Amino acid sequence: QVQLVESGGGSVQAGGSLRLSCTISGRKYALGWFRHAPGKEREFVAAISWSGTITSYADSVKGRFTISREFGKRTAYLQMNSLKAEDTAVYYCAAKLSDGIDTKLEDYNYWGQGTQVTVSS
Repeated sequence: QVQLVESGGGSVQAGGSLRLSCTISGRKYALGWFRHAPGKEREFVAAISWSGTITSYADSVKGRFTISREFGKRTAYLQMNSLKAEDTAVYYCAAKLSDGIDTKLEDYNYWGQGTQVTVSS
């Protein structure tokens, strides 16, 4: 059974930073971060390949967020800087069986329980 556990969410003022972590059990997977804000659909945030050498970002977070992982390790991170009120959402870590980058929810096989990020203006 594959399990993903997110941590690091919380409340912060606009302009602040948070770092989210995602630890996954089992074999190595490509990982992605998604978020779900009230009244909106769940959306892609960032993704990283199994090796950590390939990354992708949504335009809304490019230049502010950084996804990373240590090669072969089962923990990935999402460093979020210059946070804005519109970044407020539940953030989910997701893993997929095939390597490479995907931005669509349906391409991911396993999901974490989510962690709340609240940014006050």
